[in-house]
Amino acid sequence: MGFRSPEEFREVLDKTFGIMSEDPEMGPKLRDADTPQRFEFPDLDLVVNITSAPEVTDGRHLRWVWSDEAPWEPDVEMTMNSDVANRYFQGSENIAMAIARRRIKTSGNVKKALALAPITKPVFAKYKAMLEADYPHLIE
Repeated sequence: MGFRSPEEFREVLDKTFGIMSEDPEMGPKLRDADTPQRFEFPDLDLVVNITSAPEVTDGRHLRWVWSDEAPWEPDVEMTMNSDVANRYFQGSENIAMAIARRRIKTSGNVKKALALAPITKPVFAKYKAMLEADYPHLIE
């Protein structure tokens, strides 16, 4: 079925970034990786920029802004539709294959971004649990 609105997509991704940011394993590793990223979702006309937090506040290791403009430059930019992002966070969309098949268009330091994939793998089960509890229409 997919996301019901851009607002729902943003709500789900805010929760997802929060899960990764506050997780005691993922959060510090993502912060240490220091890989600013820009994600564009043209089907919903949304852009989010995410990077490591300058300091850990309230247990959060990451920060993000839903805007074309961010106070940092991305190392990598990725463009994909919201359904690709949803499948990725459920663990059913392999990022390298999605890039090869042009479901994700990239620019910048893609190798650095791909290095984050093993760090973020634990989010898949947490994302699916969140969908099962709050957004069952998004489960694929």
